Amino acid sequence: MNSFNSVKLGHVGLFVRDLEAMAGFYQRVFQFIVTDVDVGVDGKRRALFFSSNPQDHHQLVLVSGRATEPGPPIIQQISFATTSLADVRRAYYALQQEQISHIKPITHGTAWSVYFHDPENNRIEIFADTEWYITQPFVSPIDFNDSDAAIFAQTEALCRAQPSFMLMSQWRKETAERLRRQDANL
Repeated sequence: MNSFNSVKLGHVGLFVRDLEAMAGFYQRVFQFIVTDVDVGVDGKRRALFFSSNPQDHHQLVLVSGRATEPGPPIIQQISFATTSLADVRRAYYALQQEQISHIKPITHGTAWSVYFHDPENNRIEIFADTEWYITQPFVSPIDFNDSDAAIFAQTEALCRAQPSFMLMSQWRKETAERLRRQDANL
């Protein structure tokens, strides 16, 4: 099998304008801890490594040095996977505590997500996968004032109404077969 078939995002590194402000934000919202610090000869912190998982030394690296003048974003989005709808809901409420504007809770059918921007305007997504597949892109708002059971039922109904609906387990099986055929043709 092609060795790239098992590749998944390991971590993201960002150049930042204000290292301390960005560090505080990611620690409060994601509950990240600092796992390592790069200190310059001047004694100032130049880079911080963060993780929320003891299996990963770092999931995010923030490095001082981004230009101070605003410019167009260079990253479309950074997405962090969680394991449950409850985790996405907790992130949503943490973002409200941060008084972030433009928090966007949605379902893609294949995942429940909350989108927002960090203090330096990077677009961030926190998501948890569902057990359903539908053709992407698909976006529908969700309301975190609803119960998990209600959001689950609403999302499943939206998915089942799509012509491309199937269980994610079936999609994975079909995708694995496509990858196997591709590898056989190499």
